[in-house]
Amino acid sequence: MSKIAKSIIIVFFFFLSFLNYAFSYVKDTILVSSGIIYSNFEDNLDSLLNLYYVQQSVNADSLRFLLENNIDTIVPEFPDSVYIERLNKIPSIIELPYNNIVRNYIHVYTKKKRKNLEVMLGLAEYYFPIFEEILNFYDLPTELKYMSVIESALNPRAVSRAGATGIWQFMYRTGRMFKLTINSFVDERRDPIKSTHAAAIYLKDLYNIYKDWGLVIAAYNCGPNNVNKAIRRSGGKANYWDIYYYLPRETRGHIPAFIAVTYAMNYYIEHNLIPQQIDLPIVTDTIMIDDELHFKQVAEVLKIPLKQLRDLNPQYRRNIIPAKGKSYSLTIPFKYSGQFIDLKDSIFAYKDSIFFNAENKVINPTNYPRSVYVHEPPSGNMAKLNYTVQSGDNLGYIASWYHVRVSNLRYWNNIRRNLIKTSQKLVVYVPKNKVEQYKKINSMTFAQKQRSIGKSVNIPSTSNTIEDENNSDYIYYKVKYGDTLWDIAKKYPEISDADIMKLNNLKNPNKINPGQTIKIMRKN
Repeated sequence: MSKIAKSIIIVFFFFLSFLNYAFSYVKDTILVSSGIIYSNFEDNLDSLLNLYYVQQSVNADSLRFLLENNIDTIVPEFPDSVYIERLNKIPSIIELPYNNIVRNYIHVYTKKKRKNLEVMLGLAEYYFPIFEEILNFYDLPTELKYMSVIESALNPRAVSRAGATGIWQFMYRTGRMFKLTINSFVDERRDPIKSTHAAAIYLKDLYNIYKDWGLVIAAYNCGPNNVNKAIRRSGGKANYWDIYYYLPRETRGHIPAFIAVTYAMNYYIEHNLIPQQIDLPIVTDTIMIDDELHFKQVAEVLKIPLKQLRDLNPQYRRNIIPAKGKSYSLTIPFKYSGQFIDLKDSIFAYKDSIFFNAENKVINPTNYPRSVYVHEPPSGNMAKLNYTVQSGDNLGYIASWYHVRVSNLRYWNNIRRNLIKTSQKLVVYVPKNKVEQYKKINSMTFAQKQRSIGKSVNIPSTSNTIEDENNSDYIYYKVKYGDTLWDIAKKYPEISDADIMKLNNLKNPNKINPGQTIKIMRKN
């Protein structure tokens, strides 16, 4: 065979190899652009657009029409040199290289999904300051905030087909590993603040392993094991683009998508994109809740839309804050926080039995014969006593006076949620050899009961107590901000909130104001 013929054959096979490589490259690029990552992305967008604050901001019918028909204004497109120049100008510790795959993703965000991007640009004004503050706290690059867009489309209720949940898409085990509460009532993977703290800690741990942000983002998505396998299969190369074809298909799209989102959210004006103004209350207040609370109790008493409460508190799965022995937070618009404080007792009492019996199917023992619920003494050495609840008492106090557990008091008296009432009779079991000692408790004053267990009673400071020189039978107390009648009564031995209400002719215990003077009977 002549040298010319051999050369032609070699060139021919080289050409075929090149075509095969090019075809596989284009094919893989198409798969990345339209594969799993965008199936998840579109699913998350669908649920995002159903959130109350998005629907309140955007006319649902017009938005749906625009999305279905892909109606745009002028959609500019730029040469590669422009994209490269702009990416280089973005201040970023994380490298932002450009190639054909990145360009495809930029086109997806700025052309195909431009209306969705405008909604996310609006949401970013609410979420990104939160993310930046937390990332800065952990000394991480703030541009990692763009990961939340490719992970969940900034949807706190996003759930992937694999079960990853929340803005930062934590799997169940990973969420538990980072101390996020996940149970039938609460899923803190949906909590924007707590999940961002967890994500920041996870990202910092991954960077300590790989020392490369591209590998960190890949490992965050598919797990360190898959990244380690890809590194081994590539012959030990530790660069995202070197191990690109050894990564799971979904993960191959994450760095290009991250670069594209970073570009699009920095240069949206150049692409004629307008951020959608989202009706999220920027100014909110967080109130700690120490007892069970249903969203409908808050919504109906304060006249807050129930859907808005759900969207501001996406971590609660069943409209219930299950604060049983543990405090949980409730986020409400700031303008309602004062009303919540003033009407707190009314909110917790509002339709209490209706909401909780309906949701929890809790059986009310009073609806059944008492004999079914009469408990036997804990042991043969225990005697039964009765205690009459007095104003200002709670289960914690009573348990400490009788040296028993609160859980035992609940069990012996069929008590749910620590609710007791003045004059209610409680059953208490005490050692038989100490019956006479504990019998006295029922007739003691609050101060005497506290002293019996070595506790002192707080005496109010002179700055808020005014002596009456003309009448030694009374003293006067000047109400401070945040005071309640029960708080004031606790400051004075042998005085109850009912005594204060009667003496001052008060009809509503919640209607006292800072600066108001309260008359109090002096007890000798």
